[in-house]
Amino acid sequence: MRTIRHYIDLKAEEQPDKVYLFAPEPGLSLTYSHLKEDSIRFGRHLLKKGLKKGDKISYMLSNGYQTTKIFLGTMYSGFVVAPLNLLSQPSQLEYVLDHSDARLVFFTADQRERLERAVKALSSKIELIQIDNDAPHVFPKEDEVSAFQLPPVSEEDDALLLYTSGTTGLPKGAVLSHKNMVSGGLYTAMAHQLSREDRALCSLPLYHINGEVVTAVAPLVSGGSVVMPHRFSTSNFWELISEYGCTWFSVVPTIISYLVNSTEIEGKDFRLEQLRFGRSASSALPPAVQKAFEEKFKVGIVETMGLTETAAPVFSNPLDPSGRKCGSPGQAVGNEAKIVDLAGKDVPRGTQGEIMIRGDNVMKGYYKAPDLTAKAIEPDGWFHTGDLGFMDEDGFVFVTGRLKELIIKGGENIAPREIDEVCYKHPAVLQAAAVGIPDENYGEEIMLCCTLKPGHALTEDELRLYCEVHLGKFKTPKVIKFMEDLPKGPSGKIQRLKLRDQAK
Repeated sequence: MRTIRHYIDLKAEEQPDKVYLFAPEPGLSLTYSHLKEDSIRFGRHLLKKGLKKGDKISYMLSNGYQTTKIFLGTMYSGFVVAPLNLLSQPSQLEYVLDHSDARLVFFTADQRERLERAVKALSSKIELIQIDNDAPHVFPKEDEVSAFQLPPVSEEDDALLLYTSGTTGLPKGAVLSHKNMVSGGLYTAMAHQLSREDRALCSLPLYHINGEVVTAVAPLVSGGSVVMPHRFSTSNFWELISEYGCTWFSVVPTIISYLVNSTEIEGKDFRLEQLRFGRSASSALPPAVQKAFEEKFKVGIVETMGLTETAAPVFSNPLDPSGRKCGSPGQAVGNEAKIVDLAGKDVPRGTQGEIMIRGDNVMKGYYKAPDLTAKAIEPDGWFHTGDLGFMDEDGFVFVTGRLKELIIKGGENIAPREIDEVCYKHPAVLQAAAVGIPDENYGEEIMLCCTLKPGHALTEDELRLYCEVHLGKFKTPKVIKFMEDLPKGPSGKIQRLKLRDQAK
């Protein structure tokens, strides 16, 4: 039975005293047996409030002890967890609260003002419960709730409603079943050979699919552990890995860049010999950044790829460094993948087209949007990722861009990633993103937005000359903008369409 409840019950029976969760800030830990007990009690409290199976339970919280328990306990109990993005703008927050049919929201004091303002603007009644994320319990332990019995849960029941961080238009709510969530965790465990001996450091938020499935569900289904600090910080990243004996971590390319440029381990008394690998996902990892990280920290990075709609994992490179292909997120693991042309027909290996996915991790559909669901998922189960790429003879996929992000200059398709990767190799560039901008002569021209590494200087003319040497004149950006930071979604992915909108 592929449900969150089944795996919590199973691990509580197999290894009741094994610690599943470590929360560094309060110094709390949670065993599998206590995870089961707390999940049952949490669900009974929700039933006591008059909520019923399938109701949407939201939270507006940073990572932590209670966030993790609410995330898993909601699904365990037969409710649907609908996390709120802490980076949401007021209009987006109002829309998601209303569209999701949220019945209850857990939050911390720092989110009270904007959450109350959003709820006040809505006609629907939503209960707000302020909690202490570092407290041992959400609800009073002495409350009597034993009379309330949890409803049965099946693998086809809804488990998660997560809104995509779209750069244009209204967010779309991806509905993932228990089967989807468990499959995502199992595929992650399969790709990285996770066991009960493994311990993950969670650096990504539990309102993002990567943090939720890769570093919360994958350790659960494999019987391992997860270390859950409030948020990622360069100042304690290596210290936490050392102190808690983490064997792997999951991050995004932006974090890898920060670690390369802002942290040191040489001369530090860190215990890192147990660290097996780091995992990169959510956006393409520039080969130059990967090489710099691995050379500096002597830790291999496994590049992967996942989507909200596919419960995170889709592709992964192998653990064995000799089998990895730099610049590729790897091969399909657990699910199927193919490349198709605009007519939906399979293309030969090495030919660019749209990447499509099929498997038990693919979402049920978009909430209240049957038309969007029909466009995204074919009747035979194949999901349109919207990503462009090609597959080589070994089954490795190489992502070349997004259908809507392609720069079309003079009728020629230019993948923004090609320009990004050249710029990342410049010693002064920290972040880079190329986008298309309107042009009278070519239809579209290229604009490059970038940030510089601390202590480095670079002029537009110098970077343009560098691009001409490595890209040729046709693909050299016409406009270059130096910025303090580039806009990113909750996963750390640079949002190109926001940059494009800013240029208008």
